Amino acid sequence: MNGARSVAPGDAAAAAWMPIFGAWLIAAAATLGALFFGEVMQLPPCVLCWYQRIFMFPLVLILPLGLFPLDPRVVRYGLALALPGGLVAVFHLLLVAGVVPESIKPCTQGVPCSETVIEWFGFLTIPLLSALAFSTIIALLVAAHLRSRK
Repeated sequence: MNGARSVAPGDAAAAAWMPIFGAWLIAAAATLGALFFGEVMQLPPCVLCWYQRIFMFPLVLILPLGLFPLDPRVVRYGLALALPGGLVAVFHLLLVAGVVPESIKPCTQGVPCSETVIEWFGFLTIPLLSALAFSTIIALLVAAHLRSRK
């Protein structure tokens, strides 16, 4: 006996539960934050913010459906929303930072996408919060996928 223990398939799937739950918590917090900015603080979202909301809001409903009972396939559905949402968030972040030129003009009507509406601690903006949320969700979903395969 070499001291190594084998992992039953049910244990591997159960190990994926916590990262999926964490991804849901972040999606829920991001959704509540977006609703707070829009409905309570009366900050109108720009076009890129709307696209990010389109990718984030369904995660709040889809991820818990894969938790009760645990279905590791929910990772696929979550990543299908989180990856393009993350790309839009990074593009928005680069636009606000001035890396992407404004001549591309993703926001031709309404609120300009390159405008910084909120800046906490001198660096924390809404596009940065969105990019961090999507990045963390992606990392947690990938971790859940890797844990469920063991």
